[in-house]
Amino acid sequence: MARGARRPGSGFPGLRMSGLRFGKAATDGVVADETPPGGEPARPAAENGAAPDQAAPSEAAPNGTPPAGPPPELQAGSVPRWLQTSAAWSWRLLLLAIVLYVAARVAALLYLVVVPCAGAILLTALLQPLTARLRRRGLSPLAATWCTLLIAIILLAGAVFLVATRVRAEYPNLVTQVKHTTTQVQSWLAGPPFHLRTGNLQKLSDDLVKYLSQHKSLVEGTVVTGGKIVVEILAGVVLMFFVSFFLIKDGDRIWAWLTGRLQAERKRRADLAGGAAWQAVVYYVRGTVAVAAIHAVVMGVTLTIMGAPLVAPLALFMFLAAFVPLVGVLVAGGLAILVVLAAKGWVFAVVLLGILIVMNQLEGHLLQPQVVGKMVRLHPLAVILVLAVGGVVAGIAGAVVAVPITAAVTRAVHALHDDDPTAG
Repeated sequence: MARGARRPGSGFPGLRMSGLRFGKAATDGVVADETPPGGEPARPAAENGAAPDQAAPSEAAPNGTPPAGPPPELQAGSVPRWLQTSAAWSWRLLLLAIVLYVAARVAALLYLVVVPCAGAILLTALLQPLTARLRRRGLSPLAATWCTLLIAIILLAGAVFLVATRVRAEYPNLVTQVKHTTTQVQSWLAGPPFHLRTGNLQKLSDDLVKYLSQHKSLVEGTVVTGGKIVVEILAGVVLMFFVSFFLIKDGDRIWAWLTGRLQAERKRRADLAGGAAWQAVVYYVRGTVAVAAIHAVVMGVTLTIMGAPLVAPLALFMFLAAFVPLVGVLVAGGLAILVVLAAKGWVFAVVLLGILIVMNQLEGHLLQPQVVGKMVRLHPLAVILVLAVGGVVAGIAGAVVAVPITAAVTRAVHALHDDDPTAG
C-alpha cells in the first residue's frame, strides 16, 4: 500500500514528458491534465520502464527559456548576408551591362546619326561662348548663331583646302625623298661597324614606296569620284552643323523642354547635374582646343625650320590628334618623326623627338592644369581605360568622345553628392 500510494507521486516526471510529447503546456512545473488525441490517458514514465530522472531531448530549461539553438547563419535554408549582397549587385550589374550593350549596338547601327550629334555637342561647347559674346554686343540670337557658324565653316573649309593643296603639291617629293633616305640607310647598315645584309630592308623600302604611291592614287580617286566615304563624311558634316545651329540658338529651351515634366525637386537636381556636366564639357573643349593649337603651332614651326615636307598636313593632324588625350599626340608625333626621318635623316628625326618629349612634359605639368583646370581633372589610368573602352566600342569617334563624357558624368555625380537642399 505504501509503495502503491507513492507511485502516483513518482509519475510526475513521466506526465511532464508525456505532456511535452503530446504538445501539452508546461510552465513552472505545472502540467495540464488533458487527454491525448487517442483518448487514452498518458501513462507515467516509470510504468513504461523509463527512468524518472531521464529528460527528453526537447525538454525546456527549468527557468522556462527555450534551449539555445544554432545561430541564424547556420540554420537550414538561410543565406549569408555577404552572398545576398553579392547576388543583389550581380543581377543589377548584369542588367546594366545588357542595357549598355544594346545601346552600343543601336549606336553602331546609327553611327551616321550618333557621331555627328556627338560632334555637334562638342562644337556647340566650343562656339557657344562666341555666340554669347555676340549677343552681348547687341545681335539677335539668330544673327549671332549664323555669324558663329559661318566663322566655323570658313575656318574648316580653309584648313581642308590648305591641307589638300599641300598634299597634292608635296606628295611626289615625299615619295622621292623616301627612296633617297632608304638608300642611305641601307648603305649605312651595310658598312662598318654593322655589316648587315640589306635584302630585307630593300624589300621593306620597295613596299613602303609602293604603298605611298597607291595611297595617293586612292585618295585622289575617292575625291574625284565621290565615293561612299566622301558622301558619308559630307553628310555627317552637314548634319553636325545643322544640329549645332539649333543647340547654339535654342539650347536653353531644349533643356527646359526635357526637364519640364519633372517635379520641382527633381527638376532642381536635374538642372544642377546638367549645368555641372555641361560646364565640364565646355572647359574640356576649350582646354583641348588651346592645347591642340599650341601643339600644332610648335609642330609647324619646327618642321618649317627643318625644311621638312607636308608641314601644314602634319600640323593639322597634330591639332586633330590632340582631341584623343595621351594617345593622339603620340601617334601624330610618330608620323611626323617618320616623315622627317625619310626626308631629312636621322639627326633631324632625333631633334624632333626631343622637342615632342618636351612638349609632352609641358602639356602634362603646365598646359593641362592651367588651361583646363581642376574642372576636368582625371587620373591618367582612368583616361587610358576610358579611351580603350571608347575605342573598342566606337573606334576613333568613341575615343574622341570618351573622355568628355566621363568628365561630364563625374562632374554631375559630384554636384549631386555635394548638393545640400537646406542651404540658402
